[in-house]
Amino acid sequence: MDYSRFKSGSDIRGYAIGDETNPLFMDDMMIMRCAAAFAAWLKVKTNKESVSVSVGHDSRLSAERIKSAVIKALCSNGISVTDCGLCSTPAMFMTTVELKCDGAIQITASHHPKDRNGLKFFTRDGGLDGKDIADILKKAGETENPIGKLDGECTSCNFLKRYSEILRQMIIDGVDSKADREHPLKGMKIVVDAGNGVGGFYAADVLAPLGADVSGSVFLEPDGNFPNHAPNPENAEAMECVSQATKKADADFGVIFDTDVDRAACVGKGGFEINRNRLVALASKIALDSCKGGTIVTDSVTSDGLAEFIKTNGGIHLRFKRGYRNVINKQIELCENGTPCPLAMETSGHAAFAENYFLDDGAYLITKLIIEAAALAEKGETLEALISELREPAEEKELRFRILCDDFRPEGEKIIALFEKEAASHIGWSSCDDNHEGIRINTDKENGNGWFLLRLSVHDPIIVLNSESDEIGGILTMAKDILKVFSKAENIDLLDISALEDFCR
Repeated sequence: MDYSRFKSGSDIRGYAIGDETNPLFMDDMMIMRCAAAFAAWLKVKTNKESVSVSVGHDSRLSAERIKSAVIKALCSNGISVTDCGLCSTPAMFMTTVELKCDGAIQITASHHPKDRNGLKFFTRDGGLDGKDIADILKKAGETENPIGKLDGECTSCNFLKRYSEILRQMIIDGVDSKADREHPLKGMKIVVDAGNGVGGFYAADVLAPLGADVSGSVFLEPDGNFPNHAPNPENAEAMECVSQATKKADADFGVIFDTDVDRAACVGKGGFEINRNRLVALASKIALDSCKGGTIVTDSVTSDGLAEFIKTNGGIHLRFKRGYRNVINKQIELCENGTPCPLAMETSGHAAFAENYFLDDGAYLITKLIIEAAALAEKGETLEALISELREPAEEKELRFRILCDDFRPEGEKIIALFEKEAASHIGWSSCDDNHEGIRINTDKENGNGWFLLRLSVHDPIIVLNSESDEIGGILTMAKDILKVFSKAENIDLLDISALEDFCR
């Protein structure tokens, strides 16, 4: 049985609501095979016959069904299981540190719709890579009967309570209030929008006990129907929602998490949105304060203004590849080779600090920001003032073009190659010499006054076009030239560029 279709980067994902008529439906047998395959993989990885695994989940409707199947398979294969119940993804990694679990499984599909779900795996070394997931899926497909004859013990643990204690202590130590050490956030008003995911704990169990007023918070109750907005900091409606809630409460700060709290964004007083390049800039400045000359690794779609900002603040910018595992793995590689790299971050809101096990943790990121905000408040200053010098584009745009064939990667690479060739001769275009993904082209003032990036999606049969311009109308100028180049492609019939055609009209 071929389970490779369930691979989604460094996760396993599919549909968890529906039935077997959907080829990507995760039925109980498929889930048990994957759990049993992870158990076998973990025993080899640790060189131990007796291993322990923690299991947790986000607020999705299918979570309990999938958890039951995972635990059944693990226990029958002799694994000692700790059932952590509702938990954030970063907290599940921390069970390998705090509880000394050999491995951890988080049941989540991040920000995806309610009918999706998936499995994310950790060891003490961090999240598994794509190759590891491919190996586990291959083993799962070869496993006829995932139910063994061994009896592993299953115990329950409210680990999110312990994780909240860790974050609270981090704030107490970071703010180090002389007036009231145990309530360092007293006088601060903070709004949390959990999007009905797991993140409600941050308001109730982290901020409120430290004295913060969280009364303006919204959508804290876990609800797998996600009835209010997509639990996604990249979603415009979600960002507008937390912005409005922050303004309505006249709060100092607003926070929004994705479903499983490995990503976050925020807003300043008055609802000023701090996400994407602004959030990366803010996190970079804080990271570089204690690591001057350090390298900040980001994904490929970050702006030229951000690169300038990082340099101005004493850092080196490495614009790498899209995909949170890609930027984190690059960060780890740099650190192991002696290059200080305090932060790896995607514009999606994944942020990994080297000091925090190279873990992408939305709650940890926000905790760092709140500590900084508290220090600034004593001087009458705000977080958003820290990024006042960030140069922002006049326009930015993302368009996505579906590749209309099963073997999509070679066809996408032909398009990238076409633009690489065109960049060498096209008047007003020049290829970026520090690009690590797809083709990134700078355009001069007469040809768009900005840049565009064409890249293959990390997971899907899609070519993504990201563009920015320093003048209104510049992206349209670029788009018209890009459309002309697409018309030269031999495989244009295999690409749906209607979004570009519509934009150029």
